[in-house]
Amino acid sequence: MQRTDTTRPSPAAAATGPGNTVERMEVVPSGKALGAEVRGIDLSKPLPAEVKDALLKTWYDHLVLVIRDQPVLSPAQYIEAARIFGTPVEGAKRRYIKAAGLPLDEEYPELAILSNLDANGNPVKENDGLGSMEVVWHSDNSYIENPPAGSCLYSLEVPPPEAGGNTSFSNQYLAYETLPDDLKRAIEGKRSKQDASRNSAGVLRPGLKEPTKPEEVPGPFHPLVRVHPGTGRKALYLGRRRKFPSQYIEGMPIEESEKVLDRLWKHATDPNLAWSHEWRVGDFLVWDNRSAQHRRDPFDEKYRRVMYRTQFQGEIPIPA
Repeated sequence: MQRTDTTRPSPAAAATGPGNTVERMEVVPSGKALGAEVRGIDLSKPLPAEVKDALLKTWYDHLVLVIRDQPVLSPAQYIEAARIFGTPVEGAKRRYIKAAGLPLDEEYPELAILSNLDANGNPVKENDGLGSMEVVWHSDNSYIENPPAGSCLYSLEVPPPEAGGNTSFSNQYLAYETLPDDLKRAIEGKRSKQDASRNSAGVLRPGLKEPTKPEEVPGPFHPLVRVHPGTGRKALYLGRRRKFPSQYIEGMPIEESEKVLDRLWKHATDPNLAWSHEWRVGDFLVWDNRSAQHRRDPFDEKYRRVMYRTQFQGEIPIPA
């Protein structure tokens, strides 16, 4: 069942409307710890360099941006708009799909379709991705050596608001800055294991075995506190944690590691650090993976939810 949004501009209206200028661009902060809406921008039209620069700066300032009510974007238009914020790259999930010998669409390898549809196009609770399930707090692809700098979603079909599916974000600059002093000392210079075995809904990845002890957990170690290369600010970087055995702090006894991680995760996901986005058709939303975590509410599986998704080339996290 598809939601109809009569406020979404038609392609014809977009083609004849005003162009993109810095003067027409309006930034409306969420009023929360992060997040802002950008108005007056049409991503189906060319964007001058000064508009792109202003959008990138605004992204750095607010960590999460949403540009609503966009006309229907082709894959090429979507990828071009995403380039404002970084270089779109293939998602790490595709590597596991390739390794397992499963088929892939190669026309736009940097563009993924995020949906709750099965092979017949029907909405379901579980599919080969995240389905309609809850997606717990995480940073995208922290389980690779060079995690993406950010990620971008563009909504084609969404459930009605009462059906769920909101996406929430948490400010990890503030998470680090407000850490109790004893926790700051406990994690200073420390790295944590990033669990590659399961996806963000907790489902085991194709071709991998479920670990039974910490030393079996696949994935790299990343610093618990990283420096953002664009802003120079320090951010807490927890990445992802699944059911034990999963994330652990390098060089720390497991029992102590678990206690420290329990406290870190509780603090990092404090509602006072967060903002939640309620989706509409035509939303173009981009977040900084180096300074924000995110999660998704589960939603009623009888509704279709279909989005374009890409992520941006990142770098090995810079330790604080």
